Amino acid sequence: MTTRFNLTPLFRQSVGFDRFNDLFENVFQREDTNGGGYPPYNIEKSGENEYIITMAVAGFTENDLDISIKKDTLTVSGKVADKDESEVHYLYRGIATRAFERHFRLADHVEVKDANLEHGLLRIELIREIPKEEMVKKITINS
Repeated sequence: MTTRFNLTPLFRQSVGFDRFNDLFENVFQREDTNGGGYPPYNIEKSGENEYIITMAVAGFTENDLDISIKKDTLTVSGKVADKDESEVHYLYRGIATRAFERHFRLADHVEVKDANLEHGLLRIELIREIPKEEMVKKITINS
């Protein structure tokens, strides 16, 4: 009898890891410390060493968003500038524009390649560029 485990939660906040043990550091991290699920996001692998993080940030402009990297952590934060809403009377307000900060742990040698905001989706392209001296070298066997 085989037992299958769903490891999807392990990969939700880590990008580019090949070492399985490093993913366990985020397993017990509470969702509250990472934005409580807001804003929603996807992480996809678009190539051998390329990744894309897509975040739904409707209501935010480029000036309201901040993307930064410190050591091995990518931080995306957003805060809508205060607007004069004294003349606006909402019947229903479903578009959340509350401030947020979301952290993603990056593997070694993963860097941000590009970031753009289009149709309310923030798309951050990441690439892993391993230095030549750290790549695996094939040794031929002479007979």
